[in-house]
Amino acid sequence: MSNAILVVGGGFSGLTAALEAAEVGYDVFIVEKSPFLGGRVAQLNKYFPKLCPPSCGLEIQFQRIKKNPKIKFFTQATVSSVKGSAGDYTVKVHIEPRRTAPNSADLGLLASSLSGETDNDFDFNLTKRKALYLSAPFAFPSRYVLDTDTLSKEDQIRVAKSAFVNLNEACRDIELSVGSIILATGWKPYDVTRLANLGSGAAPNCISNMQMERLASPHGPTGGRIKRPADGAEPKNIAFVQCAGSRDQNHLNFCSYICCMASLKQAAYVREQYPNARVTVYYIDLRTPGRYENFRKKITCDDRIHLVKGKVAGLEAAANGDVIVEVEDAVKGEKRKIKHDLVVLATGMQPSLAADANPYGVTLDADGFIVDGEDKGIFAAGCAKQPLDVMRSAQSGTSAALKAIQTVRGR
Repeated sequence: MSNAILVVGGGFSGLTAALEAAEVGYDVFIVEKSPFLGGRVAQLNKYFPKLCPPSCGLEIQFQRIKKNPKIKFFTQATVSSVKGSAGDYTVKVHIEPRRTAPNSADLGLLASSLSGETDNDFDFNLTKRKALYLSAPFAFPSRYVLDTDTLSKEDQIRVAKSAFVNLNEACRDIELSVGSIILATGWKPYDVTRLANLGSGAAPNCISNMQMERLASPHGPTGGRIKRPADGAEPKNIAFVQCAGSRDQNHLNFCSYICCMASLKQAAYVREQYPNARVTVYYIDLRTPGRYENFRKKITCDDRIHLVKGKVAGLEAAANGDVIVEVEDAVKGEKRKIKHDLVVLATGMQPSLAADANPYGVTLDADGFIVDGEDKGIFAAGCAKQPLDVMRSAQSGTSAALKAIQTVRGR
């Protein structure tokens, strides 16, 4: 029997689960596939319920991890195999090389001197990044990553001279013995290129809701100024299209829970920056459960924010970069084509495990959410289990930690 607990996923629910277990005395291993901890929350401008910046909650979590010797984490790591049963699992983990020194050396000058660039997936491809990078100023661990595929020939010569870079570092595999596993594998935004009726993301000034978060973030591509990606113009007439791919049997069957609240929050971003801007939200149903109902009332009291109940049938790009929205207004009973200078698609959340490898032996439902595993000492947390906001993801992490502890203690 092993008293250690494995947490797969270093987002908010995974970090919460790891800390809850470690702070009552259990050894915890965190395996995170990206180079940094924090998950989707790290990419937000603000998150519910208090509209805090991500650094507010995450930096507290990171400090707790630093101070707790019971927690060991592995980034750029994936689980390759799981063998055993509840209380006695052997887990193999594959770790990709970071290729920089194991400390917090500031490699900013070296990074800025490199010429090679690639799409920045942290900014959802709104920007380019260098081969040597940190995803955000508050990234944890605060250690640069070297992407050798992006290096030019001149870059290779330059980084090879640095004492803090190891171009020859190889990938490695480790083996962990754990008694229980928490799957906090999180979610990814639904792929807008699959939404043929909404232009498949072809309109340059049609963006996803997560791209909007990056534009509004002070650490994002525009320093927090919301601008049209195509020409950098300040938008004056913005539309939010709800249920972009959600509640659709051809895409995501389910309601993603957070999309309505996210759009209202982002409408507030726009109004704070542009007092004269007009915002239109096209929706099927506005779902703001519980405490968020007061937030909805506050936002919709703004006479520059308009709600239109109706299904958006299509989008097309206009010659000047505007986006034409074709919508059926359910209240007025008419079809209309309305031009906006920026359109934000409220794309739903798809569980990451729906597309990733599943070496854990758990069953996924038709939408990719985990539906079993508890009898084997494997517990789902956060959006691996169902669509949740940050607060409820943290609560599910605590619940999973308690169940994992019961497993390793033999109940």
